[in-house]
Amino acid sequence: MDYRGNQPKNTRELAEWLAREESVTVIEPTLPIVDAHHHLFGSVDDKHFYRMDDLQQDVNSGHRFIGTVYVEGYEAGWRQSGPQALRPVGEVERIVGLTAEPMATVAGPSQVAAGIVCHVDLTLGDAATEVMLAQQTASAGRLRGVRQRAATVEGPVGRVNASPPKLHLLTDPQFRRGFAQLDEFGLSFDAWVFHPQLGELIGLADAFPNTTIIVNHVAGPVGVGEFRSRRAEVLRQWKEGVFALAARPNVQMKVGGMGMAVYGFGFEQRDRPATAAELAQAWKPYVETCVEAFGANRCMFESNFPVDKQSGSYCELWNAFKLLTQGWSQAERSDLFYRTACRAYRLPELEQLGHALTGLGR
Repeated sequence: MDYRGNQPKNTRELAEWLAREESVTVIEPTLPIVDAHHHLFGSVDDKHFYRMDDLQQDVNSGHRFIGTVYVEGYEAGWRQSGPQALRPVGEVERIVGLTAEPMATVAGPSQVAAGIVCHVDLTLGDAATEVMLAQQTASAGRLRGVRQRAATVEGPVGRVNASPPKLHLLTDPQFRRGFAQLDEFGLSFDAWVFHPQLGELIGLADAFPNTTIIVNHVAGPVGVGEFRSRRAEVLRQWKEGVFALAARPNVQMKVGGMGMAVYGFGFEQRDRPATAAELAQAWKPYVETCVEAFGANRCMFESNFPVDKQSGSYCELWNAFKLLTQGWSQAERSDLFYRTACRAYRLPELEQLGHALTGLGR
């Protein structure tokens, strides 16, 4: 088994590895970016952590990050007591407290967690309403969506996760009763699945056409373990699923997450972090497929940091996205780098700022 999880290097090992990176030059430093997906979790005493200081170091790399979307993860900041269903509210309380003021960077201020995607256990069914109300209150007006991770597969790859999501979660009747509450709150759903689950995700999108579903990490084409020898089959199934999803107008796509070890590119096994050119070359078929299927106006770039740091640095990841889209129209690039994220997560002030920086608002 060649797969040990998406964070095979701990945070200190990762820092030593990233220190071997050759000198990096920021490409197009004035292009506005909204990072549509990142996490914050842990402390220096933990094996894995990514704090505000770590994010600031990355965001301060020279690219023009005008804002970010925070996505739940790792039970960071969950309450340690009280009703189990309400414990995730602590994560939103923590993030709001950490990000009350814009983050200062060399390229200009960045509104971290301008939009927040929280965790709610939707298998609570009708009782999920209470949790959504509490999350909404805690968010100080920044709650935009819910994520309940569903990514798992039967077999060795699925068993690497010590606490995997329930199989067939998206078809579970209780989950769907909870999911039905999202429309009433005006919340989207961030869907993290692997490619064998795309049929179930399509069924969910059809069952709830009024709820926006934002697919995470290019829809999870697994490339390790039992899937490595079936690469061509995986890509065919994945591509069919992506185009089928794109036929559902309530679905949008996050383009990123490809730095995770589970995708099988193997950059995390190398002596040095990947360069932007290497990342762009490896990721090109996935990026182009997503944009061909959905259009740039329904796709948004994401860092998925710190998880994607296992392949390379934050600066080079965004350089790779810029290399991949060189020669594309200004409208397409603006969609991918900030406009789609601003529309999907309802961030009009950031969209106006992006327009001002690019001249699109004139």
